[in-house]
Amino acid sequence: MFPDGGRLGGAPTNFACHCRQLGGDAYPVSCVGDDDLGLRTYTELERLGVSAEYVQQNATHSTGRVLVSLDGAGTPSYEIIEDTAWDYLTCTTELSSLAPSLDAACFGTLCQRSPVSRKTIRTFLRAMPERSLKILDINLRAPFFSKKVVEDSLQLATILKLSSEELPVLAGYFDLVGNVTDQLLALRKRFALNLIVYTRGRRGSMLVNTETVDENPGFEATAIDSVGAGDAFTAALCTALLKGRPLNEVNLFANEVATFVCQQKGATPDLPAQLIRKAAQL
Repeated sequence: MFPDGGRLGGAPTNFACHCRQLGGDAYPVSCVGDDDLGLRTYTELERLGVSAEYVQQNATHSTGRVLVSLDGAGTPSYEIIEDTAWDYLTCTTELSSLAPSLDAACFGTLCQRSPVSRKTIRTFLRAMPERSLKILDINLRAPFFSKKVVEDSLQLATILKLSSEELPVLAGYFDLVGNVTDQLLALRKRFALNLIVYTRGRRGSMLVNTETVDENPGFEATAIDSVGAGDAFTAALCTALLKGRPLNEVNLFANEVATFVCQQKGATPDLPAQLIRKAAQL
């Protein structure tokens, strides 16, 4: 809910929408209430061309809302309403059938703030194929995280995405020392991660795998609002990784997509034709 009105968002929708635009089949897995916002969610997903097949409906809890405020630079702050429908995501036959078919899934810590959704998400991840990408976009939103949730999530992930604001939290949790690169290398080794993605806002990003450290300085741009830019980055990253592109190309493409989204209103703008063509040519 922005100062000028409500727009569909949230990490599952944002990620799935951008993956779809970039040529993938993608499904948000979530839960909405039996209310006007829930109905609007289904309608908006249909407009975006994103399947709502795995968006559950809960009759006793309202659709999740986030109150967003923006500073002069377009940087958002959030008030996340508690005890809403997405806290009650349940294991279903449909979800059990979906998990083994996937090449990749993206999950976070915020979505695990309730025991019900936490259990569902972890059951789902364990049912995915061994080869699949399991991207932990850690998304630390106070007060909805703890060392145990972070540690348990890292043990399920093959890829970690975190920001420059989030690394110090993990450094404290896991006694990481040295410079940023040292800390990322130690974190990757400790949890046997295939890749760590470290984002630095306007200063681009660093990708660290078992063999390479790739840095991209990012692009100069005037941000309107950065809501959803991180999810767009993750979607572009996932798309390029699944196509087997070299790490430097993955990093560049993800920064290009995220930079575009920063310059638009809302989290799921239509991507320009040149980025869609580039995704097809990866």
